[in-house]
Amino acid sequence: MTERVLILARLREDIATARAHDPASRSSLEVVLAYSGLHAIWGYRLMHRLWQAGLLLPARVGSQFIRFLTGVEIHPGARIGRRFFIDHGMGVVIGETAVVGDDVMLYHGVTLGGKAPRGTPRGAKRHPTLEDGVTVGAGAKVLGDITIGSWSAIGANAVVTKDAPAHSLIVGIPATVRPLSPATADAARGVHDFHI
Repeated sequence: MTERVLILARLREDIATARAHDPASRSSLEVVLAYSGLHAIWGYRLMHRLWQAGLLLPARVGSQFIRFLTGVEIHPGARIGRRFFIDHGMGVVIGETAVVGDDVMLYHGVTLGGKAPRGTPRGAKRHPTLEDGVTVGAGAKVLGDITIGSWSAIGANAVVTKDAPAHSLIVGIPATVRPLSPATADAARGVHDFHI
């Protein structure tokens, strides 16, 4: 598959993901023109390519311009998987060493932030890892080098500073972890069963 075909396929996949997650979307054109979370993701992907090519300063400046346009700040060093969706977008911050799996969804005001003791070496992992299928509610803060297991849900405004296993419900300040009900887990997985 040529790179151009691959890029177009990924763009279509991103649009389909937004439509699958947002029942208010009326058309693919509306998603392309009016979804700031989608614009932020596309901008991140471009800046991430610059970052990987060693063009660190242009990537950082470009990511700040995208933040200005969209209200979403994604460091170009972060690693983000496929079918990632940011609903409403405003105020989302994703740090440099964050790792986000496939089929992850964030609501507005989410922070995937760093937490490291003084003297931590440059480039050390200090941001969270969200495995595949994680959903993070509005205003939640996920801080430090922790791992949230696949198909977990983090409640709105939770402050998460500890690992959680797969299929967890993570709520509160500080966050507590309990098993996610099978019905909720199945409903979350169901939104990803779409075809492009």
